[in-house]
Amino acid sequence: MAELAALEDPRAREVNERHGDDHGVNLGKLRAVAKRLKTQQELACRLWETGDTAARLLALLICRPKAFERAELDAMVRDARTPKVHDWLVNYVVKKNPHFEELRLAWSADPDPVVASAGWALTTERVAKKPEGLDFAGLLDVIEAEMKDAPERLQWAMNHCLAQIGIESAEHRARAIGIGERLEVLKDYPTSPGCTSPFAPIWITEMVRRRNDE
Repeated sequence: MAELAALEDPRAREVNERHGDDHGVNLGKLRAVAKRLKTQQELACRLWETGDTAARLLALLICRPKAFERAELDAMVRDARTPKVHDWLVNYVVKKNPHFEELRLAWSADPDPVVASAGWALTTERVAKKPEGLDFAGLLDVIEAEMKDAPERLQWAMNHCLAQIGIESAEHRARAIGIGERLEVLKDYPTSPGCTSPFAPIWITEMVRRRNDE
C-alpha cells in the first residue's frame, strides 16, 4: 500500500476522476508492480479487501481468475463501483472463470444497472467468441426495447452487444444497424481522429469492411 501511495500522481488522478476512477496511479507503473509480484492469490484477496481502487486494480492483475467461487465474484462485482475496477474484474477475471455462463445469465437480469452491464459484457464476449446457443433475435428484442432509456453504463454495454451482433452475424446485420439508426444511442459521441465511432451503424459497417478487406 505504501508503494502504491508513492506512485500517486495528482495529474493522473485528475484525469482518472473525470472518468469516475478515484486513483492517481499510472497504469503502466501499476502493471510493472504486478509483473514483479507475479500471481499471488492470497495477496490479491487482501488487496481487494482494502477497498482502495489502485490496490484493487493491482489485485485483479495478480489474482488467479479460476480460483474464485461464483458467490465471491458476485459480491465483488456489486462492490466494484469505479468503472476501471469493474471493467478489469469482468475482462481479466470473470471471463476466465468457470462460472462465466451462470454469472452472465444471472447478472443480465439483475435490477442493478451496473451489475446488468457486466452481464451484457459477458454476452458480448460470447457473441464474439462462442455464439452457439445464443438467441440473437431475442437479444436484439431486449436491446431495441430497453437500450434507449438505460443508465449510461448499461446502455454502453448493450450498445457494444448490438454492434457485436451486427459485426458477427450477416443474418442479423441489417436489423442491428436499423436498431442503431432508430435509437441513435451514442450517435453524437465525440470520436478522436483515426478511431471508430461507438455509434453502432458506423461501428458495424467499419468492422465488416475491415474484415472484408483482409
